[in-house]
Amino acid sequence: MSFSGISPFVAKGPVDVWNYLVTDPDAAEHRAALMPLVWQTLLDSGIGFIFGMLTAIVLAVLFSLSKAVEAGVMPLVLLLRTIPLVSIAPVIILITGRGTVASVAVIGTIVVLFPALASILFGLSRASRQSIDVVHVFGGGRFTALRKVNIPGAGPSLFAAARVSVPGAVTGALLAEWLSTGQGIGGAILKFNAQAQFTQLWASIALITLITLLLYNIVQIVENIVLVRMGMAPSQR
Repeated sequence: MSFSGISPFVAKGPVDVWNYLVTDPDAAEHRAALMPLVWQTLLDSGIGFIFGMLTAIVLAVLFSLSKAVEAGVMPLVLLLRTIPLVSIAPVIILITGRGTVASVAVIGTIVVLFPALASILFGLSRASRQSIDVVHVFGGGRFTALRKVNIPGAGPSLFAAARVSVPGAVTGALLAEWLSTGQGIGGAILKFNAQAQFTQLWASIALITLITLLLYNIVQIVENIVLVRMGMAPSQR
């Protein structure tokens, strides 16, 4: 028995996963069987990441341009934030269709949207008041100030939103696969559990976790390079 009190037949450790993926004679076959599931989850994660970030950017810009839009839309956003996604997933699937790309996009967008929106709004609100006044003095309106001052100054927060959204997008993809499509790692976890294939289950979880950490760090490296070239400090949020 392990320290957790769970049978080693169910709970596999890092050594078991390493042996399954690397040192076993059939390790190559094991990796070949899991990689299509990983690629599917990464594809679904990319869909959620793109739609979630685009939605967050558009909403942040609209909220910055119009307080009326913010007052009308933000309550709905906050309402969606307070409702567990599992509770509204049946409604989403009913509207978009089970197993469709649209269901993956909507579920992924909801998971990514809220932290990304908060970070981008924070960045847009930190613009220098003096710089905005200069734009107004030379005849620029609110949109011009947003384009020339707020958005360029929000670079660190935008990258921070992208960085945080990477694990969020993977989580959204796993949820969508579990609740809707039945594909990828999210769908395979249920099958592995039902078939008592616990080594495959833990190996697939380990793979997607390691890839998520790798993608997170890649975004952070890109953030550091871009912001240094722009003469801006990376966000610590």
